[in-house]
Amino acid sequence: MSTLAPLRLLREPSNASEGNQSNATLGAGGGWCQGLDIPNELFLALGLVSLVENLLVVAAILKNRNLHSPTYYFICCLAVSDMLVSISNLAEMLFMLLLEHGVLVMRPSIVRHMDSVIDMLICSSVVSSLSFLGVIAVDRYITIFYALRYHSIMTLQRAVVTMASVWLASTVSSTVLITYYRSNTILLCLIGFFLFMLVLMLVLYIHMFALARHHLHSISSQQKPPTAHRGGSLKGAVTLTILLGVFFICWGPFFFHLILIVTCPTNPFCTCFFSYFNLFLILIICNSVIDPLIYAFRSQELRRTLREVVTCSW
Repeated sequence: MSTLAPLRLLREPSNASEGNQSNATLGAGGGWCQGLDIPNELFLALGLVSLVENLLVVAAILKNRNLHSPTYYFICCLAVSDMLVSISNLAEMLFMLLLEHGVLVMRPSIVRHMDSVIDMLICSSVVSSLSFLGVIAVDRYITIFYALRYHSIMTLQRAVVTMASVWLASTVSSTVLITYYRSNTILLCLIGFFLFMLVLMLVLYIHMFALARHHLHSISSQQKPPTAHRGGSLKGAVTLTILLGVFFICWGPFFFHLILIVTCPTNPFCTCFFSYFNLFLILIICNSVIDPLIYAFRSQELRRTLREVVTCSW
């Protein structure tokens, strides 16, 4: 069964022996702990769909000059991060199929090197996806609470520096993770980063929703129609909240998997949870499939440009 190479490294704790796994499976309920046998075709199909969707998002943002703003540049970077998930999945699938059918013959050292490259791709996408979701949330927060000063705060130069910093940090951290992936310290850092970004975004969204609710309450009490700015603020907060919810649902099980590796590597119930690793991988790929749909349906400008891109109206 083929799975994403870098995540396969974290399938199970290194100190869990085969005997412990067997005993855990029997003690935790037999058949329930056999996991799910997910066909390779599903990984391949989801990877292709995600790749096409995110390519369309990037093409739409590049095509439409009205979308050449820091906010949409951050969205574009998030789409590229999702593309890395798809590319690494498709590359590994093709790589393994060629090896299994004898079409590609390579030395073990070269195979390990190729596997490390794929590892870095997917790990970079994890860190960059988290980072750009946080950046997008901060950008939307500035748009709502500092609307008059937004263009002086979030300049194009600062946006470029932010994007470059995220990609550099993602590359460095993925290299460290692949090199020391057996270390609990590295796993704790990754878990801590995930929790930090999650708390940061939750705080920002709660504050944004509180402001939107206050505006709606004021409008209702004064019986005035909502302004475009207030309506846009609420729509932006809802959009980013949906993105956060989708990301948490899709990535949460994987990070919970990492927590169990650190806290209870040989516990029968934890070992049983490990057997559903392939399901967690499917959820991760689903996140990269769902994100572009959210952009397309909630942004009228992007939705219009996507139609032009699909019909080749350049």
